[in-house]
Amino acid sequence: MILARRLYSFWCYFWFLGVFLLLFPFFVLFLQKPAWYRKAHYLNRLWGKIFFPACFLPIRTEFRGHIDPEAPYVFCANHTSYLDIAAMGVVLRNFYAFIGKEAIAKVPLFGYMFRRLHIPVNRESRSSGYEVVQRATQLLAQRRSIVIFPEGGIKSKHPPRLVSFKDGAFKMAIQAQVPIVPISFPYNWMILPDDNKLLFRRHAIQAVVHEPIPTAGLTMDDVESLKKRTFDVIDRELHRHFPAGADQLAVSGKSG
Repeated sequence: MILARRLYSFWCYFWFLGVFLLLFPFFVLFLQKPAWYRKAHYLNRLWGKIFFPACFLPIRTEFRGHIDPEAPYVFCANHTSYLDIAAMGVVLRNFYAFIGKEAIAKVPLFGYMFRRLHIPVNRESRSSGYEVVQRATQLLAQRRSIVIFPEGGIKSKHPPRLVSFKDGAFKMAIQAQVPIVPISFPYNWMILPDDNKLLFRRHAIQAVVHEPIPTAGLTMDDVESLKKRTFDVIDRELHRHFPAGADQLAVSGKSG
């Protein structure tokens, strides 16, 4: 069983890296000017559209509300796997900037693309967090969406159970007066667990894009209530898929 997973994982990494290397010269070209960034963003989507089918990982997306691909939103998803980042590029058609940890920007080649197209954050620095909120708010004003994992990384010790959300996503949404869109990934933690083994399992990827939560008229006094409302939407969806309880499922899902 473990040998089969290793062979399958080798196949997945081959496609992941192979497609990226083929597309990388075009990333370099389209990242020369901000006016071309939308083309570079499309390459991310193309990368995922090739990678996931090649690895027999179908993505099934359910939209619970209308999402305008040209309108700005703050998309908030649960985060249990490195697969979440790649899947988001296929799930969403909006032009967005992803907020992710600074270490990603230091990865060879991939970091070049990430630094220019997305927003690195040093989660240990308060000043960095403030600067990220300001930069994200500016992009939202330019009608570019933001994608963020409000847990602040892969934090849960018992996926898919959530940990508490940080304030940044909700502050920027209120400041820019754009809707929050919760997104639930129920199964990514089973496909590529954050267990240091970096081994894939075959399973369909499901994304639930929930109805947008409006922020028009909200103030910073509403951050906590908006955060709770978003948390509850995602949490209810995860419990709908795993009614037996996250603790038991995490143990069974990580075995083998």
